[in-house]
Amino acid sequence: MPTVGFIYPDHAAEDDYPFAERLLGYRFSLPVEHIYGTDLHAVPELLDLGSEKRLAEGAALLSKHEPDAVVWACTSGSFVYRWQGAHEQVDKLAKAAGKPASSTSFAFVRAAEKLGLKRVAVAASYPDDVAKLFVEFLAAGGIEIVAMSSEDIDTAAEVGRLSPEAVVELAVSHDHPDADAVLIPDTAMRTLGVINTIEGRLGKPVLTANQVTIWEGLRLAGEVPESEELGTLFRCH
Repeated sequence: MPTVGFIYPDHAAEDDYPFAERLLGYRFSLPVEHIYGTDLHAVPELLDLGSEKRLAEGAALLSKHEPDAVVWACTSGSFVYRWQGAHEQVDKLAKAAGKPASSTSFAFVRAAEKLGLKRVAVAASYPDDVAKLFVEFLAAGGIEIVAMSSEDIDTAAEVGRLSPEAVVELAVSHDHPDADAVLIPDTAMRTLGVINTIEGRLGKPVLTANQVTIWEGLRLAGEVPESEELGTLFRCH
């Protein structure tokens, strides 16, 4: 069974990963191991959370699962390193894991490339200064941002408590008519169960953090299955 290991910070919406296993018919193993720092959406804390030492600890925890690929399942803890630093981050993670590696930030860029998205709206839960770093990262990846919102939620735990209805409204209310898609960047937000609802409301693709993280891991492992439950990204082959 193909196995993708995910390093997940603290606790918030990690149940999206076993949920994805079920949606994919239990044909893939998607184990999650946790590293701990702070769940505060602030630049110094995020730099510490995504440090080489902490990710090496996560890779060591995942080794018992014998993953085919490893992904740092944290958007802010990767884009906060900026484009070049985020490349160095995943290179070091790959070395520590001895497996292909990536992060959620790169997953967004590659998923957008896969779908041919050029202009997007960002519906972020982060404080404004952190959300702007995500916009900067996307721009470095060749994606134009036509609108950005920031909900100014300070911690991942708060994001994890958002109701499905609140997640849908967050996405729908921050669309832009010129956007090819809406991007929702926080892995602390449960989104897998509402992706199709959001896309139905918007009439366009939506990319969410846990969705693209899982897709990126499966891509690295060599097999991305089709699924009607996980949005346009998993229907586009």
